[in-house]
Amino acid sequence: MTETNMNASNPYRGARIAGSVGLALPGVEIRIADSDGQAIPRGEIGMIEVRGPNVFKGYWNMPEKTAAEFRKDGFFITGDLGTQDKDGYLRIVGRGKDLIITGGLNVYPREIESLLDEIPGVEESAVVGLPHEDFGEGVTAFLVAKNGAMLHEEQVLQCLRDRLARFKLPKRVIVVDELPRNTMGKVQKSALRDTYATLYR
Repeated sequence: MTETNMNASNPYRGARIAGSVGLALPGVEIRIADSDGQAIPRGEIGMIEVRGPNVFKGYWNMPEKTAAEFRKDGFFITGDLGTQDKDGYLRIVGRGKDLIITGGLNVYPREIESLLDEIPGVEESAVVGLPHEDFGEGVTAFLVAKNGAMLHEEQVLQCLRDRLARFKLPKRVIVVDELPRNTMGKVQKSALRDTYATLYR
């Protein structure tokens, strides 16, 4: 992150765990916390918070924002959700703001996106939650097809049915020409949420 520079790395010596971003760097503390900033047990998903000499002091001339994003004990709230295993290896599961709550259950878009991206003909994907009268949010997948590939909603869903719990299955799969991006090339899920806000109404 710009605010923290590097926080973790897989070691040169020692286990390199697939899917993990590794261990906290020397002098850096990483904890997984609940909404109140209290550390939660290893293996559970929560907010990634970091503290160390690599972390910036605060936002320039924005004391309110600084206060909102630092805990009283000096940990910076990254906005990313993750989990640590018993050995301290960190996994990032997604952005906190991208978490989908459907029918009272948490869905992490990255899990679904990784499966969608494995489907033949899929160039890239983005999964968001859209307002839904019955479920609060409806899991919705947006796909970009590879050149010449034909993607059909039911076929895509069939590829996911045996690999995801039912509540995680997208309620709709929409093929688009491209995903909206900012000037840095990052996918703008907020733009998808705004454009398709009334899809389930």
